Amino acid sequence: MQKYLKNHILSTLFLISAIMAGCGGKKQIPDVSNIPITVKIERFDRAFAGIDTLNALPGLKLLQEQYPTFTNDYLTRVLFFENVADSAIWAKMVQTFLTNPDIRALQDSVGKKFADIRPLENELTQAFRLAKYYVPKFHAPQVLTFISAINNYGAITIDSVLGIGLDMYMGADFPVYRMLPDLPEYMVRKFTPENIPVNVMTVLYQQLDAPKDGGTLAAQLVYQGKQQYFLEHTLPETEEHIRLGYTRGQLDFCNKSEKMIWQYFVENKLLYNQEGQVIARYTGEGPSTQGLPAEAPGKIGAFAGYRIVQAFMQRHKEYTLEKLMSTQDAMLIFNGAKYRP
Repeated sequence: MQKYLKNHILSTLFLISAIMAGCGGKKQIPDVSNIPITVKIERFDRAFAGIDTLNALPGLKLLQEQYPTFTNDYLTRVLFFENVADSAIWAKMVQTFLTNPDIRALQDSVGKKFADIRPLENELTQAFRLAKYYVPKFHAPQVLTFISAINNYGAITIDSVLGIGLDMYMGADFPVYRMLPDLPEYMVRKFTPENIPVNVMTVLYQQLDAPKDGGTLAAQLVYQGKQQYFLEHTLPETEEHIRLGYTRGQLDFCNKSEKMIWQYFVENKLLYNQEGQVIARYTGEGPSTQGLPAEAPGKIGAFAGYRIVQAFMQRHKEYTLEKLMSTQDAMLIFNGAKYRP
């Protein structure tokens, strides 16, 4: 009997250890070192800041030659310069912008914060290789950096160019952010370098699977869930709360209240609602979600959608990430998940 008990206890401990290892062990990340993608980030921000403000026109023309796809869109879409045909007028705008003391101070701060861009290059290289591994049609873009004058352009795509607005990742304690009343705390806390890969892979996902307008809340949840599933696989070492844009406490609340969140959607007959304002309430950014406890984060639909897609992929082992992304019928995924927390 004593021997039996000893063996039983050892077997039980082994089983518990195996379960714990499965839950908390290192993620299985495919070896993608042989995929020929290496990210070299081009410092457009430095080239732009280096224009001679006493003779801006030649410098602007050189910048347009070096970055023909990006320069004009940067001036009009990011800095909101008037789109004019006369380059001399644009050069005058550039001169005024670059001689602004606040802009100069911002450029200096960005230059110091991101003096060494190599760690980010390594992160994006791995993320792009994983994207290519899972979604063969993915093409790595040209990557460059810029400053947006804190116009909330953290990452944008223009054709085959991806731009990163470094001044949007200076750290939540960057004093300039606190001076701008249009930047609430729930946004500023995400203005950190660790959020760059998340925002980059998000905008690249949106190129691969363009955001859908209209439809039901359920369809929008699925879209956000597919996006999170993509981030999970291309940024496997990034913590879940960062990928979702939540605090740790907000994600803890969601995990503990998963059933209540789902019941809220069901009992209030929200899932098949097609009203834009209602959908935005649960899928848009915000400090919290109206109608739910204060601990509930804004954009709570990303959490619900993520769990729906995870449930679908658990049930449908024949689906790859590529097949998931190519499935445009959101309700096929929604119904096929049979999600019941």
